[in-house]
Amino acid sequence: MADQTARTNARKVREGLVVSNKMDKTATVESIDRVRHRRYAKTVQRSARLLVHDENNELGIGDRVRVQETRPLSKNKRWRLIEILERAK
Repeated sequence: MADQTARTNARKVREGLVVSNKMDKTATVESIDRVRHRRYAKTVQRSARLLVHDENNELGIGDRVRVQETRPLSKNKRWRLIEILERAK
């Protein structure tokens, strides 16, 4: 284990919309992926609700954000905020 700085696997990055910010230092982000159905070749949407660490409680409902996978921060929280792409209108 000579070189700990280089990671073998890149951490996942997702974009999504903030749907809840009622918790302290945590927001719920809904990420929508469009995937092609294996058999029918139709594009389908799959959504996932991610719990995101928001250290400064700066996220509002409707904000578009970019999040990155990280070590487990609590029972369900495994993502952290990278940047706010667009504020809610």
